[in-house]
Amino acid sequence: MTSLPSSVDIAIIGAGAAGLGAAHALKESGLSLLVLEARDRVGGRAWTVQASPEVIFDVGCGWLHSADRNCFVGIAERLNFEINKDLPPWGDRAFGDVFPENERNDFGRTIDEFYERVAEAAQDGEDAPADRYLEPGNRWNPMINAVSTYVNGCELDRVSILDMNAYEDTYFNWRVRAGFGALIAAYGASCPVALNCNVALIDHSGKRIRLETSLGTLIAEKVIITVPTNLIADEAIRFSPPLPAKVDAAHGLPLGVDDKVTLALENAEAFPKEGNLRGATMRTAMGTYHIRPFGQPCIDGFFGGRFARELEDAGDGAFAAQSIDEIAGYLGNDIRRRLKPLRESRWAHDPFARGSYSHALPGHAGDRALLAAPVDGRLFFAGEATSPNFFSTAHGARDSGERAAREILRGELRRGR
Repeated sequence: MTSLPSSVDIAIIGAGAAGLGAAHALKESGLSLLVLEARDRVGGRAWTVQASPEVIFDVGCGWLHSADRNCFVGIAERLNFEINKDLPPWGDRAFGDVFPENERNDFGRTIDEFYERVAEAAQDGEDAPADRYLEPGNRWNPMINAVSTYVNGCELDRVSILDMNAYEDTYFNWRVRAGFGALIAAYGASCPVALNCNVALIDHSGKRIRLETSLGTLIAEKVIITVPTNLIADEAIRFSPPLPAKVDAAHGLPLGVDDKVTLALENAEAFPKEGNLRGATMRTAMGTYHIRPFGQPCIDGFFGGRFARELEDAGDGAFAAQSIDEIAGYLGNDIRRRLKPLRESRWAHDPFARGSYSHALPGHAGDRALLAAPVDGRLFFAGEATSPNFFSTAHGARDSGERAAREILRGELRRGR
């Protein structure tokens, strides 16, 4: 679509999982709707690419977390996408002896005890930064912090214990063989979407809402906003009149930084499929590596938190260079000649994301509900950051879009439409 209609009943801003979930929920409503997407593709922070002829790579989300309760499992089955239920590599699939079993077991006990302390403290209802519950002086603390950067996109000093305790993890983690981003793109294929349509202003001062976009002006009766919190906090999309409570809530739910890289692996058959490579480094600034995902000839790396941001700031190729150095430190310099950079992400530098997924700052766990609350029965908010229990996930985002759509439909019923 290269131009916009003059008006619609409902405009949905953002064609990520949340926006597409809202669009699907409204399809049979009889209301006219349009999804406005700033990118040249649907999916948002879900994006599958062909990194090489032999390697499919999810640049963004890649795991169906809490798969037994994940809406995308059923969607995948309906769209004939193969689900892979192999155990994730961060379990008992350590490769080599860089993290010996006795050390892994000790680390596992220590991090479990940390989570137990956080859960117990959260029962009191008083919020606090999660790093307060690290055992003082424990040698594993830096690596527990590293795990936080993978899970939350930030270190524990920036994580609310109430929010951390609210997340529901059923410990079923599956994957989509063709890529999670590919599944979400297929899910959105039937939705009415205007691509390359960047929304700059939402003017809700009049009886109808006026949207100023890069494709022109669109008038809508109601609007669902599904963009990442950093765009709201930075006021990349402005509201008129202003909505300071929404901006404040978005500031309390910033997007952390998590990035991925994939490296081609020559003579990959010498390595196990679905292996995990992680050292007992005793530092937070470290990557974790997935060897031959789906049996592909590659190694995927994952980085988070301040370290990921530093690598992003260092420019293109920094994740690959760091990964090769770190892998060579574990497996020896001979591995260097067998590794070749293919693709990496830089989500904090992506203008339409500005980060990876949300975490609540200490004292701000309640901001998820504040951000989700409708305004004047005309502005509705969705996205992973508004999910009370499945934030930071694509299925939490999709479910929130469906929730916002239901809020609109309930209002239409009350009006007798």
